[in-house]
Amino acid sequence: MHDTHDLSRRTFLRYTGMLTGAAAALGLAGSSMAESKAGRGDSADSHADHTGARNKPLSRGWMFCSNELEFATLSAAAERIFPGDETGPGAVELAVPYFMDNQLAGAYGYNAREYTAGPHHFPGAPTQGYQTALLRRDLFKEGLLALNSAAREHFQKDFPQLDGTEQDRILSDCEAGKLPVRGFTSDYFFSLLRDLVLAGAYADPLYNGNNNMDGWRMKKYPGAQMAYSYLMASDKFETLEPVSLSSMQ
Repeated sequence: MHDTHDLSRRTFLRYTGMLTGAAAALGLAGSSMAESKAGRGDSADSHADHTGARNKPLSRGWMFCSNELEFATLSAAAERIFPGDETGPGAVELAVPYFMDNQLAGAYGYNAREYTAGPHHFPGAPTQGYQTALLRRDLFKEGLLALNSAAREHFQKDFPQLDGTEQDRILSDCEAGKLPVRGFTSDYFFSLLRDLVLAGAYADPLYNGNNNMDGWRMKKYPGAQMAYSYLMASDKFETLEPVSLSSMQ
């Protein structure tokens, strides 16, 4: 015979989770109190501080692109791959070009901590990884140059000066492997370009992309929440404002 006060599975898990969390908290009481005295506050205050905080102003600038045409080409290509519409901002408004530029100037662009010695067998099998002798930064330099060369050949303009339909034609040719490049194929460049655009749209704003966390807002992603324990007793669907690592510095 079942008890009329039998707990549901959901309620049982919720409250046992709270008890487990409380036990763990007791073991850390000393360090937590010290942190509180240092100005961190309790978990509720900390959560309020972080969710209420916007990104700290970031210093954005070119580190990879060497001239305005390169950066404008990177920006135009990114915007065509991730355009703004009624669902949210596009790549340029999300500051994705700055993210891409900064990544190409750093470890990603220099293939840091990757085996890059030969033999190289491009394109190689999918399981063989990066197979060109070029660093990613050099591959992108060549790829951006190819976009502008194709734009001048077909439309007598640089890529950023083309309208959206014309830019899409050049990018489609690039994706199809039709643009002449050295040391790789244009479809490989396009795959890296697209991946880097998406990374910039959804990265933590600490890395100079996903401006104002709007990429996360489109996905309803909560970001770097410090804890969810304060929600465990709630039976309601909770919508959280995203939190960036930059707000915790």
